[in-house]
Amino acid sequence: MTATAPATPARAADTPPPLPLPPKRRGIELGLLAGAVFISVCGYLVVGAATAQAVPAGAAKYGAGLGALALLAHLAVRFRAPYADPLLLPIAVLLNGLGLVLIFRLDRETPGNHAAPAQLVWSAVGVGLFTGVMVLLRDHRMLQRFANPCAALALLLMVAPILFPAVNGAKIWIRVAGLSLQPGEFAKVLITVFFAAYLAANRTALGAGGRAMWSLRLPTGRVLGPVVTIWLVSVGVLVLERDLGTSLLFFGIFVVLLYVATGRLGWLAVGLLLAGAGAAAVGTLEPHVHGRVADWLHPFAGIAAGEGPGQLAQSLFAFAAGGLLGTGLGQGDSQLIGFAMKSDFVLATFGEELGLAGLCALFVLYTLLVGCGFRAALGIRDPFGGLLAVGLAALPAVQVFVIAGGVMGLIPLTGMAMPFLAQGGSSVVTNWIIVALLARISDRARGPERVRGRPAADRPEGGEPRTGREPERSREPEPRP
Repeated sequence: MTATAPATPARAADTPPPLPLPPKRRGIELGLLAGAVFISVCGYLVVGAATAQAVPAGAAKYGAGLGALALLAHLAVRFRAPYADPLLLPIAVLLNGLGLVLIFRLDRETPGNHAAPAQLVWSAVGVGLFTGVMVLLRDHRMLQRFANPCAALALLLMVAPILFPAVNGAKIWIRVAGLSLQPGEFAKVLITVFFAAYLAANRTALGAGGRAMWSLRLPTGRVLGPVVTIWLVSVGVLVLERDLGTSLLFFGIFVVLLYVATGRLGWLAVGLLLAGAGAAAVGTLEPHVHGRVADWLHPFAGIAAGEGPGQLAQSLFAFAAGGLLGTGLGQGDSQLIGFAMKSDFVLATFGEELGLAGLCALFVLYTLLVGCGFRAALGIRDPFGGLLAVGLAALPAVQVFVIAGGVMGLIPLTGMAMPFLAQGGSSVVTNWIIVALLARISDRARGPERVRGRPAADRPEGGEPRTGREPERSREPEPRP
């Protein structure tokens, strides 16, 4: 009887090596956090020395509080998202710390209105929610199941301020027992989750079929109708409340996610045309917005009329006084801007006292924050995670562009808050939630789950994920008995 020849094993060269895990870099994150806290404390001390020629009385408490918050957030990331991008958390802490320094500096010019202690409390709430997201949300894909409830809750939050009186011409606040909230800040995260979930579930239908219009093929109404309806209702409510900044933000996020989901540049062109037409119509018909457009077109009209400079003119004067290196922390005069100096125009204080060099450094920080979100979107495997990361990263990007453009006189003012920098509890809490979600997505994009989390199309029949090129079958003939 003929002996059975042993089967020839697959060649080692045909089996790709396993994907190496990236370094966690939590030590680097901790070092960057220490630097962020140190810079913030130094700014606090410099403000005290410049305004009162003495060390501020609460310097130790401020440094200890900010350091404790940074350490708490770091521990949450270390144990719950060890592969998250190491730049996300330090950038958020540094921006939050700089915002506290600027608000404390402006508090020195308003003895009866100290906002820095309240802002530190809101920052603690934000870090607490950041930690809660890290602990409770083990997988960002869980949010996809709650897309419709997120849309319903977002609409409810946006409608609620209609029942309350207007503040500075806009109905965007809820004031109860001395506590004020801006529901639109929370609604923007919820509506981004809905957009990402819906577009991820219908990305194939969005890219095929429909009616052709010039070089753009429109999806069918059955596919695009629900998400357009939610967007139109939300924008309509915001226009009624005169919250044009948030409505512009929602529109920008919708267009960006639609472009990313379909990969068609035509959506960006359509978005720009619609945004321009809508802005022209609202700026002409709405008196509150028309006044802002008039101030933008003629910022020095008040001076010519003998009424003194307005807020935008004072902001431009502050940037001019700052020059290249600034006047120094605590040595500017941006308090002349008025009541909005700690919110809408806090960037003018930054530009006056830290100059063009400081502004460039600040914009680099925002660019790195947005870049971390886009990098997580490129590394994640599931479509929902990618769209959600793009949407969350685009939120601060659009806000910084709109706010900086308005304060610098490049576009009309919209009334939004500079992320992490401006006074506002709702804003700082929401920004910490955005950073937490980006850290969660980044952890899956960089960690071991980037292989196990691949979609079914990347898996072989046995159910195990592919780690690369499949090994070729042996071409040796079958052995005969």
